Amino acid sequence: MSTTPHILIVEDDREISTLVARYLRGNDCRVSIAGDGREMDRILADSRVDLLVLDLMLPGEDGLSICRRLRAASGMPILMLTAKSEEIDRIVGLEIGADDYLAKPFNPRELLARIRAILRRGAAAQGRDDEGVRRHAFAGFVLDAGLRQLLNPEGAQVALTGAEFDLLHAMCLRPGRVLSRDQLLDLTQGRAPGPFERSIDVLVSRIRQKIERDPRNPEMIKTIRSGGYLFTPEVVST
Repeated sequence: MSTTPHILIVEDDREISTLVARYLRGNDCRVSIAGDGREMDRILADSRVDLLVLDLMLPGEDGLSICRRLRAASGMPILMLTAKSEEIDRIVGLEIGADDYLAKPFNPRELLARIRAILRRGAAAQGRDDEGVRRHAFAGFVLDAGLRQLLNPEGAQVALTGAEFDLLHAMCLRPGRVLSRDQLLDLTQGRAPGPFERSIDVLVSRIRQKIERDPRNPEMIKTIRSGGYLFTPEVVST
């Protein structure tokens, strides 16, 4: 990374947050720690944060509520930590806007790798913008790779999380091609799928809610049985 990223850890277990902070600081990260949502809000008000590591189980306002609240106002990357093993908890986290999740107990090296992957995707998108292709127009929408924003046919900005933007961008670069879930996961998150991987399906569902006339009968992002997904619109890239 060309600059030192500022990572905010929101975790009420001080032993965990201290150990993780020490590891991240030893790997060229600036780290702040918050024990709950109120402390997190104070830090966010006073400084720029590049990525939030958010525990699911917190005193007072829980992680899911915090994630939902932040997503309504910001596209800041969020990596959610959870001690719960049930798949549904992870899916809910993705549905409300988390960019990735990691179950406890976890290896700090894996946490660092996921943080770097999320930040790298954003930097790579900016780099592609500088190299040439900036905008992708489809069905009246315009996806701007430099500004990392989506404009609807009326010219209004459509709120996208970082993970949603990356997935839609990957599809805009490959219109008319059937892309498997494994391909999309590798293109957008740079990792292999887990045994019960559902993150791509969750992200597709969220994007459909934002661009399809009828998300229950999608026309732009088609599900291909036993294949993956097909982005059907004609895309004009400039």
